[in-house]
Amino acid sequence: MKRADVVEFYARLAEADPHPQTELAYCNAYTLVVAVALSAQSTDVGVNKVTARLFEIADTPEKMLALGEEGLKAHIKTIGLFNTKARNIIALSRMLVDEYGGQVPHNREALERLPGVGRKTANVVMNVAFDAETFAVDTHIFRVCNRTRLAPGKTPLAVELALDQATPRPFRRHAHHWLILHGRYTCKARRPECWRCIVADLCAFQPKTPPPQGC
Repeated sequence: MKRADVVEFYARLAEADPHPQTELAYCNAYTLVVAVALSAQSTDVGVNKVTARLFEIADTPEKMLALGEEGLKAHIKTIGLFNTKARNIIALSRMLVDEYGGQVPHNREALERLPGVGRKTANVVMNVAFDAETFAVDTHIFRVCNRTRLAPGKTPLAVELALDQATPRPFRRHAHHWLILHGRYTCKARRPECWRCIVADLCAFQPKTPPPQGC
């Protein structure tokens, strides 16, 4: 995608949603880490249902450790892979208490040391909690970047690095939110809604899907 088209692409997304937000509910950096960890292979809606009560009880690593692994499982048992996720959340909570004074670290290397926290989760936490210009590439962003040719790549890391190179200021802070929301609600996996896409003319995806009959 040409530089001028990249700027126009982001400008349209920014105009439509000037202040995009994560759809995961959280109340501090720690609960954000937990929510993102729970969201792997699960929907944000499903995660928010279980964390609404969980975060009333355990909104710090100390409180999560007091709740314990079995207590945590009771709250998140409707979430996919809940056994593994509960084990990781208790382990990362212990590490935060023992090594970081109960505080979530601000840098990617330290975040990725936490059990169950990969590069994507670390990028989300850095961006949402600490305002870092990071790009958390999930399946939605991977799809949008390759379809549009905004930042094509064969792996999530390749797409992330391409986005870092392609995305200019002032769009870097919110770029990954615009892209994930666009992929979730417009540029869908099975049937992208090209007929109502505000960046369709800038997109390389062919063939553009027509509107359903009667629309």
